[in-house]
Amino acid sequence: MSVRMLVVSDTHYKIDNLYFAVDEAGEIDGLIHLGDIEDYRSEVEEMVDCPCYIVPGNNDYFSGMSRERILEIGDHRILLTHGHRYQPYFSRTRLMEAAEGEGCDIVLYGHTHVPMVEEEGGITAANPGSLTWPRQRNGLPSYMIMEIRDDNSIGFEIRYL
Repeated sequence: MSVRMLVVSDTHYKIDNLYFAVDEAGEIDGLIHLGDIEDYRSEVEEMVDCPCYIVPGNNDYFSGMSRERILEIGDHRILLTHGHRYQPYFSRTRLMEAAEGEGCDIVLYGHTHVPMVEEEGGITAANPGSLTWPRQRNGLPSYMIMEIRDDNSIGFEIRYL
């Protein structure tokens, strides 16, 4: 049975677009929020009927949440981080090294507000962009669907509102 995860980041204090993303995503098995949720954690957890995996961002002061989490799905170990401590604007090298150090084959991160998926050295780095303040060329709010299929292959789909 495949697993479909809605992956979002950088909603900041505006979660209106998250409602649209949840609706558009359809049936999901979990929601991953990669930080800068800004005090809307309980609202996000209440909007879906599935597990939520949330890590804090650089704007989530005093959240009390763990800075990073490891999520295991099938044979995949996934590092969840906002990413700001790894300076992803300049290079993803430190993110990839952190994932490798944790024995992860996937690292999901936010912070840059730019959606992307990149594989290097057996590790996939993926960023859903931002539902609030997108910074990529098309300027559209974005999110991601991550699917781990029955054969343990993984797919990432960047979607725009």
